[in-house]
Amino acid sequence: KLRRHFADELLYRSGAHYRLTPLAADLRPRTRLALEGVERVFNSRAGFDVSDTIREFTILTSDYTTELLGEALVARLLDRAPHARVRILPTTPDQVVRAEQVLTERDVMLMPHGFVSDLPNKELYRDEWVILMDAEHPLSDADLTVEHLKTLPWVLIYHDSSASTPAARQLRMLGIEPQAQVVTEAFLTVPSLLVGSDRIALAPSLMRSGTTHPRLIRRASPIPLEPLVQAMWWHPIHDHEPEHQFLREIIVAAVDEVCGG
Repeated sequence: KLRRHFADELLYRSGAHYRLTPLAADLRPRTRLALEGVERVFNSRAGFDVSDTIREFTILTSDYTTELLGEALVARLLDRAPHARVRILPTTPDQVVRAEQVLTERDVMLMPHGFVSDLPNKELYRDEWVILMDAEHPLSDADLTVEHLKTLPWVLIYHDSSASTPAARQLRMLGIEPQAQVVTEAFLTVPSLLVGSDRIALAPSLMRSGTTHPRLIRRASPIPLEPLVQAMWWHPIHDHEPEHQFLREIIVAAVDEVCGG
């Protein structure tokens, strides 16, 4: 029936095994998401009791935000909903581009302003950008200049036309193109890529693993950079859903605890 419906073989024999056709490989992750959505529908209750919910709450965010908020968020949520489950997933450039579609299947996305639009959101906190470098960097005792930003090698978090940090985008708008020597898609890998090198990187000041690293120092940017404005995004279909409202309240409370309101 599926083969007739999709006009595709879906599975084909290869030796003693079956393999997926390209269409089937494309359908596989969509099927998983659809089944998760069905499971959430059947786990819904007529009357929402926080202490009794068995819902899995899904949060898309960066490793930096997980490091900052994860402990407080999970502790608060499971204290009030001990039978629930929290799934924290990394954001990808593709998910950000398809945020509206993705958030019909996931609960919230924690993402700075400037990447997602036209969806319900709430600002969570603001974070300043600092420059990280090795404590024994040749310029560790010097005041950084715009020329240094142009000529020093960089560790960049994302580096293509569709994905970059807000700070890197602002530098480019000012005519400063960082010389990318290393590109990573995880904030928390940045410290290890700076140690023992003459590379520099921009990082949020609240990124604990970077700003408290014993072998790294932090310097102010020679040009003012707009702060990172972190926000919580969700799909309007969840606006009045009691369990979703509960999750949003927990996230805001965790931010207040960690960032002092």
